[in-house]
Amino acid sequence: MKDAILVLNAGSSSIKFALYPVISVSDTGDADNQAPLIRGKITGIGNNPILSAQDRTGNKIGQNRLMPIAPNTEYDDLIPNLLGWLESSVDDATICAAGHRVVHGGQGHDKPARVTPELMNDLEKLIPLAPLHQPHNLAAIRAVTTALPDLAQVACFDTSFHRTQIKLAQSFALPRALTDEGIIRYGFHGLSYDYIAGQLPKHLGARANGRVIVAHLGNGASMCAMKNRQSVATSMGFTALDGLMMGRRCGTIDPGVILHLIDNKGMSSQEVGQLLYNQSGLLGVSGISNDMHVLETSISPHAQEAINLFCYRAACELASLTIPIGGIDTIVFTAGIGENSAYVRQKICEHLSWMGVFLDDGANTKNAPRISKAGSDVDVLIIPTNEEIVIARATCNLTNSRPVTGR
Repeated sequence: MKDAILVLNAGSSSIKFALYPVISVSDTGDADNQAPLIRGKITGIGNNPILSAQDRTGNKIGQNRLMPIAPNTEYDDLIPNLLGWLESSVDDATICAAGHRVVHGGQGHDKPARVTPELMNDLEKLIPLAPLHQPHNLAAIRAVTTALPDLAQVACFDTSFHRTQIKLAQSFALPRALTDEGIIRYGFHGLSYDYIAGQLPKHLGARANGRVIVAHLGNGASMCAMKNRQSVATSMGFTALDGLMMGRRCGTIDPGVILHLIDNKGMSSQEVGQLLYNQSGLLGVSGISNDMHVLETSISPHAQEAINLFCYRAACELASLTIPIGGIDTIVFTAGIGENSAYVRQKICEHLSWMGVFLDDGANTKNAPRISKAGSDVDVLIIPTNEEIVIARATCNLTNSRPVTGR
C-alpha cells in the first residue's frame, strides 16, 4: 500500500482536493515530478454537488466512476463520501494524513500547524476576519475528524508567509489599543507566494533574492513585494477585501464611502458586506461577469471599462510596492488571470513603461515563462502557482510521513 497525503481547499460552494504520494521534506524538485495521484473538485455544494477529477496523467475519471452525491449534501456527509471514493479510485493508496488550506492564521501562526482542539478554538475566533473562507476551511477539518478521528491533520495558513514583514508594514494609523488587539495588515495568498518564492531560483538564478513583486491575479487578487524571497509588503490588509480590484470584491475603497452607505443610503452592515464582497469588482463595474475571459470576449463598453480599471489599479498597486523594497528587478504573474490573460498582462505593463518594463508581444501571447523584451530593465515572468504542493510538503513534514521511494 502507498501512503498518500490528502490536500483539501474547502470553500462555500466548492471543494478542491488532491491526493499526493508522500513527499520527502528535503525534496525541492520540480512539482511537475510530484504530480498528484488524483486531483479534482466538487462544485455546487449545498445545491447539486458534482464531482470531477483526473488522474496523474491528466485523464478524466469517467462519469461511471463518480461517487453519487445527493442534492443539499453538506460537508458532514460529503467528506466521508469523498474519502471512500478516493481510496477506491487510486490503486493501493491509503490516506495517512490530511493538509488543509486555512485562510486566516492570525498573528500567532507564522507556519503550518498540527490540528488540535486548541488550534481549532484559536481559528474559530478568526472567522469574523475571513467570513467567506474560514468557516468552510474549518468545517472540512471537523468533517475529516469525524470520519477519521485518528488521522493526522495539518492547517496551512494563507497569512503565515507575510509574518516576515516589519511592524511598520503591518500597521494601520489607528489608536494603539486597536492595533494591540490585532487590527493589523495580515495579507493573504501566502501559500501561492510561498510556492513562487521557491521557484524563483530556477528562473532567475542569483537574481532570485532581489527585488521581486508577484502579482497573484485571479478571482481573488493581491500582490506581494519580496526581497530575499520573503514578504516585505503586500496589497491585502486586515481582510481579503483590501488592495486590488477583484472578480467580485472592490479592493481598496475610501472608508467614507462605507459610512455614506450606512448613514445616508440606509444600508445595514450585512448589506454593505454583501455589496463589497460579492457585487463589486469586475462584476459590479461590467454588470456582466466576474470572469475575465467572458469580459475580454464581450463587445460591451462596460466590460472594457472593467478590464481597464482592473489593470489600472493593478499597475498603481505594483508601483507603490516598489517603495518598501527600494525599486524592482522582477515582476511575476501567477494565478488564473495572471497566468492566462496576455491582454491583462499587456495592459498592466503598458502603465509601467516608465519603470523600464517592456514585454515581448510574441512571448506574452504564447504565455511563455519569460515575457519581457531583451532590453527590458525589469524581468517579467509567468510562473504557474501550486498551493497544493506547498500544503502536501508541509503536511509530510509535520506528520513525519514516510517519503515514497524510487521517485
